[in-house]
Formats: sequence, C-alpha cells, structure tokens
Amino acid sequence: MTTGMHPTIDPQDITGLVLAGGRATRMGGVDKGLQNHQGLPLAMFTLLRLQPQVGAVMINANRNLGAYESMGVPVWPDALPDYPGPLAGVLAGLERAETPYLLTVPCDTPGFPDDLAARLAQALADADAEIAMAATRESDGTVQVQPVFCLLKCSLMESLVAFLHAGQRKIDRWTGQHRCVQVVFEDPRAFDNANTLEELRRLQSGPSRS
Repeated sequence: MTTGMHPTIDPQDITGLVLAGGRATRMGGVDKGLQNHQGLPLAMFTLLRLQPQVGAVMINANRNLGAYESMGVPVWPDALPDYPGPLAGVLAGLERAETPYLLTVPCDTPGFPDDLAARLAQALADADAEIAMAATRESDGTVQVQPVFCLLKCSLMESLVAFLHAGQRKIDRWTGQHRCVQVVFEDPRAFDNANTLEELRRLQSGPSRS
C-alpha cells in the first residue's frame, strides 16, 4: 500500500506498449499478435488487460499494420529495420510516448498480472530506479527475471539509441547500465507465454484469467 510518505507514479503518466513486432519463428512465422485467444486476437486481449492500468496505450508491430490499427490505438513499427529484437520495439515506444514513463508487455502473455503497472511503478518510485522489471519465483525457489515486462523512464531514450546503434541487442546488457529494481510476482503462471502454436493452445485450454 502506498502512504503519504512514499513517492508514487500516477498511472496517467505511464504509456503502455504491447510488443507485437517479432518474427514468431517458433510459431511458423505467423503474426503472433493476430492469433486467436478466447475469441480475440492475442494482441487485442493483451491490450484490453493493459489499458486499465495505464494512461495511454500503443502497439509495436511490423506486419499487418492495418489489422493492428483496427484495434483503435496508435501502431508503430520498429525504429530499426530487420527485426533486431524487442529493444527496437521499446525504442519505438520511447520515441512516441508523451508521458514520463513507458510500460512494455509482450503480446504473447495474455494472463499477466492486472496489478503489473501499479507494482512496478511503486517499486520504481520507492527505489528511485530508472527501470523496474517483473520477476517470478519458480517452483525451485529461484527468481527468474521477465525483462520484457518493464517500466522505464522515457528519459532513457538517448541511452537506448546509442546502445542499438552500437550494434548491441541484448536487453539485460542495456538494462544493466541503469538503476534497476526487480519486482517478484509469486504466481509464475501469470507469465506463461505462447512461443509455439501448441503453447497457445495450452494457454487457451487453461483457466480463464480475468
């Protein structure tokens, strides 16, 4: 719980970004964000879960832009060519966000926590950090970082531009240059994702997470 003594971040100061720009090679190259999940395209399902948590939302996509634009929010392709990875999508979001903070979520994890933004924002403020990342506690007790579930200050844009233009691509190498805090979510199933069509079917047959 927040108190008057704790700094906090207004949800209206956060732009949410759904990352749907990957090649989905393990899904046979289909456009992952447009695959059906409980009657909706996966990216739309993700968008509707993200929308109540933040002030504005956007989608990062590189194919079928018309289909994504029909979801009713701005759609931006990668800031760099040739699918260089999720950081290019993050940069596209940083370039377009009109808020001090950007929250990124991938399009293939439809059950992510509905308090994701609130918990990351509180941790970022409490720790005076620049980046807050979700993490899960696995059944063996280890903590697994979920770096694409990330709240970051939009002032980091120049740092990310320099990193990508130097040919770097790895998320943890970039985030390691900044003040980071991890937020452990106790239910690792909330971060179950679909890298293959079989995993997507498994998610759909599981319990609905409302």
